[in-house]
Amino acid sequence: MVADIVIGIDAGTSVIKAVAFDLAGKQLAASAVRNRYDTRIDGSATQSLAQTWSDCAEALRGLGDKMDNLAGRTAAVSVTAQGDGTWLVGRDGPVGDAWLWLDARAAPTVSRLVASDKERARFEATGTGLNTCQQGSQMAHMDRYMPELLDQAEVALHCKDWLYLNLTGIRATDPSEASFTFGNFRNRSYDETVIDALGLTHRRDLLPTIIDGTQETHPLSENAAAQTGLLAGTPVSLGYVDMVMTALGAGVYGGAGDIACSTVGSTGVHLRAMPSDQVHLNKEGTGYVICLPVPDIVTQVQTNMAATLNLDWVLGMAADILSEMGHQTDPRDLVSRIETWLARSRPGQIVYHPYISEAGERGPFVNADARAGFVGLSSNHRFPDLVRAVAEGLGMAMRDCYGAMGPLPSELRLTGGAARSKGLRAILSASLNAPVRVSTRDEAGAAGAAMMAAVAIGAYSDMDACVARWVTPLLGQAEAPDPELVAAYDLLFPAFSASRQGLAPGWQALSAARAAFSKGH
Repeated sequence: MVADIVIGIDAGTSVIKAVAFDLAGKQLAASAVRNRYDTRIDGSATQSLAQTWSDCAEALRGLGDKMDNLAGRTAAVSVTAQGDGTWLVGRDGPVGDAWLWLDARAAPTVSRLVASDKERARFEATGTGLNTCQQGSQMAHMDRYMPELLDQAEVALHCKDWLYLNLTGIRATDPSEASFTFGNFRNRSYDETVIDALGLTHRRDLLPTIIDGTQETHPLSENAAAQTGLLAGTPVSLGYVDMVMTALGAGVYGGAGDIACSTVGSTGVHLRAMPSDQVHLNKEGTGYVICLPVPDIVTQVQTNMAATLNLDWVLGMAADILSEMGHQTDPRDLVSRIETWLARSRPGQIVYHPYISEAGERGPFVNADARAGFVGLSSNHRFPDLVRAVAEGLGMAMRDCYGAMGPLPSELRLTGGAARSKGLRAILSASLNAPVRVSTRDEAGAAGAAMMAAVAIGAYSDMDACVARWVTPLLGQAEAPDPELVAAYDLLFPAFSASRQGLAPGWQALSAARAAFSKGH
């Protein structure tokens, strides 16, 4: 039997997936296991390392149940996963549960580090604003308040690194997470200035070796083979972090002009690929710079804490009111009405700031107190106007993010829930004044990881050749922006930006008032 399948593993926050592709990039089958993690009132968000590996192995076995002779046909495996977070491993295995990117406990440490005179040098090297999501800030917080955790550890990994360890027995990380957390995106190596700025020089030995999964693989171990149903010795590639794997699979790299790629799902992730020497580092010190598995090419990234979660909120409000009136309605049943409501409303009439997350916002500004709200309501506005304002708020927030990275892009490639709505696509396209293309790729993250494995085993000479076969043919036709919407949003954005900046003192005062009230009750 010819080995003609590459498996991409994508261990996300919600679901762990194992997806099989043929060497031409066609998706053949997929298996998924629901991910599990715990959150607590202290801001913690943790996940069992052992359970995560068990779920990953289950997903691979499930893929084997769907495909005849999967083990014999598998040419290579690659793994990507949720980014940031801290997965500590000691001599005898995991050191407690992992701290996820959702964990907020490091907030006071981030505030302290950001105020340091070493912060700008750290940002200039990593290209990445410091926040509670990141392993560097989490480890700095542990070092000050829970040093016993780091004392017990031998290596600090990320989620995909932990899975790679279980698959191969190798303790390693990839250039993307290594450089935006502890290194320099220009040389894809650790940077001692960054490590010092985080106050972690004395913990330097916890940082694992950096390997590039397009250049180096390790064989699947006997133990992993027994648990997954695959063959021992199968080459395994360590993918880059899931954000750039998804963007790679969806089309952030390849094509003429200034290409951008946004994933507009529960959160909003906005990326543009560029040579590392052309990165625009904003004065606010926000965003990420994340390497692509292409020499000297990086993605500049800004992320919104909440994107379609805002639509979930406004539809949930409608569903609640209908239920109160005796019409039991699931918010998901109202999604199909979004297009009708957009058609019944005028563009650019209300500003909505889509900061609906309890964690505030992190792109293109960082403010834990930021909250969602409408500006410009009048007595003649009705529910369709609110729905449109929320949708336009996603477009304005996207424009805000891309504006922090330099000139607006010339083409937007779109993935996530918003990509399925013609009305939402039109709003996002007009917000940037750029044509939109949607990829038909179902599992872009797993595909991006699998593409790395395909290059590593020599199925393609380089990533450009792989993109030409796996990505470009799946991009839909460009949808040009509506000139009338473009004109409306060019006028709306200054109002969005000015009110966003003006509301900051109000957000802070409201946060203080809520905290005081909570203490009194």
